[in-house]
Amino acid sequence: MYKQEEITPYHAGEKAAQVEQMFDNIAPTYDMLNHRLSWDIDRGWRKKAILQLAPHQPQTILDIATGTGDFAIMAAEMLHPNKLIGADISEGMMKIGRQKVKEKGLDSTIAFEKEDCLSLSYSNDSFDAVTAAFGIRNFANLDKGLQEMCRVLKTGGHLSIVELTTPVSFPMKQFFHIYSHTVLPLYGRIISRDSSAYSYLTKTIEAFPQGERMVEILKNAGFSDASFKRLTFGICTMYFATK
Repeated sequence: MYKQEEITPYHAGEKAAQVEQMFDNIAPTYDMLNHRLSWDIDRGWRKKAILQLAPHQPQTILDIATGTGDFAIMAAEMLHPNKLIGADISEGMMKIGRQKVKEKGLDSTIAFEKEDCLSLSYSNDSFDAVTAAFGIRNFANLDKGLQEMCRVLKTGGHLSIVELTTPVSFPMKQFFHIYSHTVLPLYGRIISRDSSAYSYLTKTIEAFPQGERMVEILKNAGFSDASFKRLTFGICTMYFATK
């Protein structure tokens, strides 16, 4: 087991409100910053995570920590589910997501709902697939969040996660440390005008459990099988699990 403080720079009691406020603040510039700070590679990471689900043809999908809906939109376009729900605590982010969905004519497929990801309102065994892109590291309690994702997933259903991680090999490990501690927070602060948001991002990436450790945590949360694959020299990691 791991200690909760290892994965969050804040105490659990105050984290949810802080995260919600932070993402509401940076919502107008969030998409642009994501693409620029990752050199647009984040689109490819999302696509790979969605392709993990393609052979299983999920018809009901829950996208956790959906933000402005980039992952939800791509999943809807690639997988053609009957229904996809994007859940998040930030109304500011989802407001932008709803507009993007409307512009793409996907509002009959995608719905956004404000949810506490540690206590989801959905019934057990509700979804064929659950997804999460670059969001679960913000959970105030990772164990509880993953248990909730497992609970609402149907037996035999699949979980697909893509998350930022720290590279483990030279020289990318050293390069990423310099980039994430200098360029990323400075550029993020200039564009978003939020002095804490992208410093917070670096802290959560470094503190979040990765690789084999994350696979063990997924299994402890109730998933029968779990695996991972590092992408782009370990800057990002995909996880795939089955209930």
